[in-house]
Amino acid sequence: MVYVYSLCVCVLMLSVVCRSRADEDDGPVSTPARSVCKPVPNTMHLCSGIGYREMRLPNLLGHESPREAQQQSAAWTPLLGKHCHPDARRFLCALFAPVCLPELAAPVRPCRSLCEAVRDACLPVMSAFGFPWPEMFNCSRFPDGSDLCVPGERDPVRAVTTDTPKGSVVCEVCSQEAETEIQQNFCSSQFAFRLRIGSFSPDGSDVRVVPQGRSRVLRWETGPQEQQAAMEQSALWLLEGRSCSCRALEGRLTGSYIALGDMQNGRMLLKRLVRWSREEKELKKFIRTLLRQAC
Repeated sequence: MVYVYSLCVCVLMLSVVCRSRADEDDGPVSTPARSVCKPVPNTMHLCSGIGYREMRLPNLLGHESPREAQQQSAAWTPLLGKHCHPDARRFLCALFAPVCLPELAAPVRPCRSLCEAVRDACLPVMSAFGFPWPEMFNCSRFPDGSDLCVPGERDPVRAVTTDTPKGSVVCEVCSQEAETEIQQNFCSSQFAFRLRIGSFSPDGSDVRVVPQGRSRVLRWETGPQEQQAAMEQSALWLLEGRSCSCRALEGRLTGSYIALGDMQNGRMLLKRLVRWSREEKELKKFIRTLLRQAC
């Protein structure tokens, strides 16, 4: 009952905010010429780990600061818990934290088809509590696909993507056997971390993985220069990650990960990446097993 009450209050608050902004402008919120790119806040749980690191402000709801966008977006997190549509998060983040593409001077809006799919699936959930689809989410305001826009994950016309493109081949780094191979390759790897992942983003043909918070170092066998390079970049790299799929990076970036890798040309290259799917007690036991190895 507490969860249902929170959902009702949150949706009501956002409906009022969106309706008030809609009253100020008959169309989508216009973006001033002096728009800026800002990092997606780690506290913005709705869009944390969405697949890109920077958002364009003002966003499509007129929020002018990361703090304002984060505060307003928090009210929609409970709706995601209802799992009304697999692209609900993608749609909401396209509005609250639109991806920042340097070559464009304005935010990329969600495609109309994405809006309609999420609306049709999630509106019944909202209506059950007496709340309408917010006017600022009016799907007629968004491109029909002829212009650049953010499509749904399964949309056949993918004009732009904010996630790492998935190939039909599974990345060796993220293979199902990776957990066993972590134990086998622990001693031969230059570094090993237990970490949480904050975000990841494509960089050319590779994927840049950014840890969240402090990582626990399980193994670190590099020289001073490599250590300094690692400290400066604070990122892990999945080579050719855009041409294969990595299950460890699919869905929400929650829970603990174990990463193995080597330093190469000043970058920390991943050899194995595993998202721990079992209990924390078993993870601690697995880590003790790794540390007991005579490397």
